[in-house]
Amino acid sequence: MKSLRILVTGGLGFIGSNFIRKILQVQDKVINVDILSYGSNPKNLENIGDTNYQFVKGDIADSITIRKLIKDADAVLNFAAETHVDRSIADPIPFFRTNVGGVISILEAIRKSGRNIRFVQIGTDESYGDIAKGSFEEEDKLSPSSPYAASKASADLFILAYQRTYGLDAIVTRCTNNFGPYQFPEKLIPKVIIRASMNLKVPIYGTGKNIRDWIYVQDHCDAIKLILEKGRSGNVYNISSGNELDNVTIAKEILSIMGKDNSLIEFVEDRPGHDVRYSLDSSKIFKELNWKPKKNFELAIKETVDWYLSNEWWWRPLADERTLNPTPWKLKW
Repeated sequence: MKSLRILVTGGLGFIGSNFIRKILQVQDKVINVDILSYGSNPKNLENIGDTNYQFVKGDIADSITIRKLIKDADAVLNFAAETHVDRSIADPIPFFRTNVGGVISILEAIRKSGRNIRFVQIGTDESYGDIAKGSFEEEDKLSPSSPYAASKASADLFILAYQRTYGLDAIVTRCTNNFGPYQFPEKLIPKVIIRASMNLKVPIYGTGKNIRDWIYVQDHCDAIKLILEKGRSGNVYNISSGNELDNVTIAKEILSIMGKDNSLIEFVEDRPGHDVRYSLDSSKIFKELNWKPKKNFELAIKETVDWYLSNEWWWRPLADERTLNPTPWKLKW
């Protein structure tokens, strides 16, 4: 891969920071712009020690900031997003501002630059909604259930419209549920690990039978890197691993690794609009770009548990009563 000047947005978040660590191994320059909201953590890239990395505190919805940063970029990878579904139920407005308005700000900056800048949008399988049987393909109808998913789906449509109307070099990815180091404690897997390590009850929504396809974050980052290099403009790429497991099975697996009893599991009120099952058909990226996930799920989940148990210094300041709340959509954020 030739050296590129890459602008990463939201690079202090979970997936963005993992991607930056990976891409700095092969790139000359990475600029990371992040607003430092609750999902961002400077410790994710603490002591990275690379002179080719630069951090800028900024808002992707601020068109002036984005125009300045994009001026010399060869590519933009947009990880920046409000991503917590429960918070989107409590207050949808910030999700529209960042996930839709922020994306339009980037698109306009690229369009007005007059330069050929590759734009890769990090999307989500939640844009499709849920599916009882089979798997979604890239051309299937979007039917989001939550305000978060609706904002991400809206962004995808704007990107594809800009690509067609203005000829921008733009690609959309849609990935399944990620897990691994540096994931915010409010998410399912770190919440289970952290609460169990404190001998607190592990809350599982409804019956716990909601199914997600779980992918190790490093496999996702490999796919993004490949799409950046070889993906076709105007295309959508699904990214999944085939690890379809329901939430209660995930919790039991983690508790088993930790040597904890399943009696810690506590079923709580289901959140509104909770999708039953997500499933993606990723044959397109398999065939076109020769990508496949490398990490075995059982090994990856054990490594993830070990990482959280060994890095309490990282999660302890984040793991307050609100973040670890059993029903966070009921809180006022």
